[in-house]
Amino acid sequence: MRTMQAVVRFKILVLALLGPLALAACGTPRVLEISRGATGEVAGKVEIFVATTREASAEPVYFNGERGPRLAFARLDFTVPPNHKPGELELPDSGPSDPSKHFAVTNVQRLDLAPIVADVRREIMRRPPSQRDVLVFVHGFNTNFADAAYRFAQIVHDSGFKGVPVLFTWPSRGQLLAYPYDRESAFYSRDFLELNLRAIARDLGTTRMDILAHSMGTLLTLETIRQASIRGDGTFGGKLRDIILAAPDVDLDVFKTQMREIKRPVTVFVSADDRALDFSRRFAGDKTRLGAVSAKDTQIIADLEKLGARIIDLSAESSGDPLNHSKFASSPKVVQLIGQRLKEDGGIATAGPGLGDRVGDIAGGVVGTVGSTVGLVVTAPAAIVSGRR
Repeated sequence: MRTMQAVVRFKILVLALLGPLALAACGTPRVLEISRGATGEVAGKVEIFVATTREASAEPVYFNGERGPRLAFARLDFTVPPNHKPGELELPDSGPSDPSKHFAVTNVQRLDLAPIVADVRREIMRRPPSQRDVLVFVHGFNTNFADAAYRFAQIVHDSGFKGVPVLFTWPSRGQLLAYPYDRESAFYSRDFLELNLRAIARDLGTTRMDILAHSMGTLLTLETIRQASIRGDGTFGGKLRDIILAAPDVDLDVFKTQMREIKRPVTVFVSADDRALDFSRRFAGDKTRLGAVSAKDTQIIADLEKLGARIIDLSAESSGDPLNHSKFASSPKVVQLIGQRLKEDGGIATAGPGLGDRVGDIAGGVVGTVGSTVGLVVTAPAAIVSGRR
């Protein structure tokens, strides 16, 4: 009886904290329904390779929110609608996509280890040396397989990334009340992500790899890089370049201990108006989340910079996300910034502007904070953006 009462109290607490987020997560869970319609004219095509710790499921789910015993693999092909606007993810409310209006999946192929290694290596080697990069995307909490795949397809297209995209998708149940389960699933997936990163660095002929992680996926990423660093090779043979953490749902104190072991630069996109992280903070014992630090927290920022964190403040950036939790993908300026920096040899981790910096200190007389001038960072010459003179 007491156990039942405890469960009821827990659900009431979670609903009280996360109830407003339900407006952004209502409706039938999205699946990957293959579009059978004629594609006609499209704005582009995106091919994504998948490594996952999710349990395999029947079509059109393919991989569900439960934990698989080993890594599974797949290849996904998408088309981008002709009238696509950067930062937007055009999808139908229900049913299959219309390629003339929506992002559409045209092929889903589950693969064993040997075939996917051969396919990814072939894709890498057919590119010129300057484009033999792999971008690994690690999604966040409350995200099912289809949502993660569609979002990554949009990021790849809008950023202009020319290398090979790899989605690492872990067992999120895609449910608001599953926050504790999702968090444990992130920890469950650490060894698998490390194995995946080592295989990319060692077996595929890639020149370099970058990691873009979002929300709770940043916890998984940091834990993975931390344990790899403790093992003695946190750079994965020198192939790992940028680690980009977008809206990280990570306890600030925990992040500091992780960075003491990681001992390398990471880039962090923060936004003080992130509503999702505000609820996460209250759910997690009222502890500050890394992704919601404020420009007013000057001592926190100074401490983070000493540990190697490069902070980019997106607080002043507007986006189509009502929770302000996905600005890295839904703001055209920010997703273009990510794309531009991935093209540079120095990487986004070397970008000069930090949280609270005056643009006048960087670009010669232009006034404003970094958060309000992402457009300048996107369009400025690389030497200015990276701080090189």
